[in-house]
Amino acid sequence: MKKTTDVLILGSGIAGLTLAIKTAEARPDLKISIITKVEQGESNTRYAQGGVAAVWNKDTDNHQKHIEDTLDAGDGLCNEEVVRIVVEEGPERVREIIDWGTRFDKDKSNDEEYDLGKEGGHSENRILHYKDLTGWEIQRALMEKAKSLENIDVYEHYFAINLLTPHNLGYNITRVTPNIDCYGAYILDKTDGDIITFLAKITVVATGGAGQIYRNTTNPTIATGDGVAMVYRAKGRVESMEFVQFHPTALYNPAGENPDFLVSEAVRGYGAILRDINKEEFMQNYDPRKSLAPRDIVARAIDNEMKKSGSEHVYLDCTHLDKEGFYRHFPTIYDKCMSLGIDPMKDYIPVTPACHYMCGGIKVDTNGRTSIRRLYACGECTQTGLHGANRLASNSLLEAMVYAHRIHFDIIKEISRFDIKYEIPDWDAMGTMEPKEMVLITQSMKELKEIMSSYVGIVRSNVRIKRALDRLKLLHAETEELYRSTAISPQLCELRNLITIGYLVTHSASMRRESRGLHFTTDYPEALDFVDKTII
Repeated sequence: MKKTTDVLILGSGIAGLTLAIKTAEARPDLKISIITKVEQGESNTRYAQGGVAAVWNKDTDNHQKHIEDTLDAGDGLCNEEVVRIVVEEGPERVREIIDWGTRFDKDKSNDEEYDLGKEGGHSENRILHYKDLTGWEIQRALMEKAKSLENIDVYEHYFAINLLTPHNLGYNITRVTPNIDCYGAYILDKTDGDIITFLAKITVVATGGAGQIYRNTTNPTIATGDGVAMVYRAKGRVESMEFVQFHPTALYNPAGENPDFLVSEAVRGYGAILRDINKEEFMQNYDPRKSLAPRDIVARAIDNEMKKSGSEHVYLDCTHLDKEGFYRHFPTIYDKCMSLGIDPMKDYIPVTPACHYMCGGIKVDTNGRTSIRRLYACGECTQTGLHGANRLASNSLLEAMVYAHRIHFDIIKEISRFDIKYEIPDWDAMGTMEPKEMVLITQSMKELKEIMSSYVGIVRSNVRIKRALDRLKLLHAETEELYRSTAISPQLCELRNLITIGYLVTHSASMRRESRGLHFTTDYPEALDFVDKTII
């Protein structure tokens, strides 16, 4: 079964929706199809609490300050041209989503001004936010805007399996093959099990992150790295996968939950203080910025304190903060804590680091082009050069909007050059059988999370990385055999993608013989004088 479209967008978060809206408005004649594997509203964007970083108050802030903060957090691996592009173009992109209906909190004393927050690594207050539900609010506004445009079709409960390239026409493709084209993707309709050959003139990967490779993550269960894994299998370039950002303060819940509940960095920006298991302040021992140091520093500090004490968490102290102001800014966090019997105004909040953001991903240029022609990528699944070795808080939503804007311009300029490739064959399921033992998939998923959490987490070593690679090779072989012999299911595809991501993170970590940003190894505790980027 075949379907055709002009622009195929895989993913319905801020990156995919912004791109779809802009392209649809600029070219009403184009048919734009958005693929989302669950409901349209479920994305990494929805779970973003803190906000969007943008230079807003020019009396106290400027682009150069934001650029310097981003470069400092990125620990020498940011692409300065990209940093300047995102910082300078970002405020206009924020104004656009405000025009589309996004609400941000206003200053209590002046309803004409926005209430700008401050987060770790930022030298000024520049975070626009909507309570502690910024991502949810942006997602809401973008979905309503997209619904108003007749040339956008959203396919819910459709799962992208593989990208279509000359490989599907019988050609042998390697990572050095020049001029690889993308013709669309094989898409699984989860409602009836049919696999559709979705053909497009242009394809865009906007599939978000891959936090589910770890036991503890703030990412939703859909964050399985599908886009990065598909591009890697299609022989596209992937870069800097060793840089996995752990958010320092996920709510510690001994009962366990997936995803972990995020206690926003904005809480520390509001004045909360980190304390060890003995309720003593400790961040002054690690960085002069204390609880507002960049995330890599804070996460490693907490990890070290937990290892020293043998505890499973540290504490976040909010008891000295104004209750009315705290609840106005963080109602979701307050209500979540209260539901677990923790009163943030009286009790310390137990917190622990959890996987939060992938700084590496599909390598793209300043127009969002990948190494495969007719294929773009946008959002967390990419490596633009903005984040370097460590993402500055609240830069990710900004990056997604800026790159979506740039990609839509490039698509408008280029799309007339391309035609639909009708010769692509439909999916061949011959020789496969229905899966009989789901336990094989669920157990492999548990093994993967344990391997990555134990050996390739916040602190790494050569021995741990080698052990992880050995275990991952076995998991990969078992899963590929299952993939070849059984009918496709979303669970099997997600497992396959997560194992690929786990391998990419671990292999990239093994190649970086230094500690830099989010990659810290006990074998090479110092950063080298030279910097490089790990390209796979």
